[in-house]
Amino acid sequence: MNKKSKILYFVEAFGGGVFTYLVNLTNELCDEYDIYIAYGLRKQTPNDFKKYFDKRIHLIKVQNYQRSISLSHDTKALLEMKRIANKVKPDIIHLNSSKAGILGRFLFRNSNVPVFYTPHGYSFLMADISNQKKAFYKLLEKVFAFKNIETIACSKGEYEITKELTSNATYVDNGINLKEFDGIKLNHQTDMNHLKIATLGRISLQKNPDLFNKIALAFPNLKFHWIGDGDLKNKLTAPNIAVTGWVDNKTALQYLNDADIFLLTSLWEGLPMALLEAMYMKKLCIVSDVVGNKDVIHNEKNGYVCNGEKQFITRINKIVINDIPTNLVEKAHKNVLTYYTSKTMTNGYIKLYEKDLR
Repeated sequence: MNKKSKILYFVEAFGGGVFTYLVNLTNELCDEYDIYIAYGLRKQTPNDFKKYFDKRIHLIKVQNYQRSISLSHDTKALLEMKRIANKVKPDIIHLNSSKAGILGRFLFRNSNVPVFYTPHGYSFLMADISNQKKAFYKLLEKVFAFKNIETIACSKGEYEITKELTSNATYVDNGINLKEFDGIKLNHQTDMNHLKIATLGRISLQKNPDLFNKIALAFPNLKFHWIGDGDLKNKLTAPNIAVTGWVDNKTALQYLNDADIFLLTSLWEGLPMALLEAMYMKKLCIVSDVVGNKDVIHNEKNGYVCNGEKQFITRINKIVINDIPTNLVEKAHKNVLTYYTSKTMTNGYIKLYEKDLR
């Protein structure tokens, strides 16, 4: 019996869509590879996160990972990463998100094993930082884009941005695990007299709760749900918005299944898992015009892309008057089945890994 190749993943941003991505990818890969994940903890990391992973996957906590820049913590994190890599002796190293990406690319810039990096939404695209910080983060990405490290973007849009930073780039679209929907009856019937609009994710500036709230205020007779929680919950003041708080993934999907429209007002994205889930569940998706969203939703073909409050309100008004266009919903569902499943995603990564393992 051939010995499995070892893949070591480093991830500081161990929550939200990045967490779901790693769960979907590594659970699919562990039949073929020996998987190790060196992770940091964030507020949005599930308390019971270990139960999401196949028992064969080795989980290693990096004690000094933190989101903000700190010379002391980052130096200690570098040393931890080095110790972990020396102990695991991986055949492949895959860095995920900005912090692990910067530290890991510096540490493994002369590595004898293949090293990959997936940004999951570049830091310099964030809307809550100054132009000076954006320029600094973009410079960091360019400086640490070493030629021996391949960047794997998680969407076509992120790939186009990556090509401005490095020539050693490709992309594999994010994908969702269809097994997550087992036990959920995907036969929700829309009642146009009681239309329900929902979003799913952390209540943070990235998801633009302020705009979500303004849209809800414009439709006082419609029910809005924010599935999740977060520091900016106080922005959701409209009386017709219900906030679920943090719930497990299965419960979140059940809430989403009860909605008719999926509304995503994000200021920036990578390729949001919640959007793919909504498309698969045949929710009409109305999304902001940003990278990630517009990579999968094509205006008036499988959903709607809007730019600003006025466009969102106009589009929802038309739906209230004219009904939900089922052809768009069906097209979105088929798109997910064709391009955005965890099986398709995993096969894409296997091709890249095996290319460098030969």
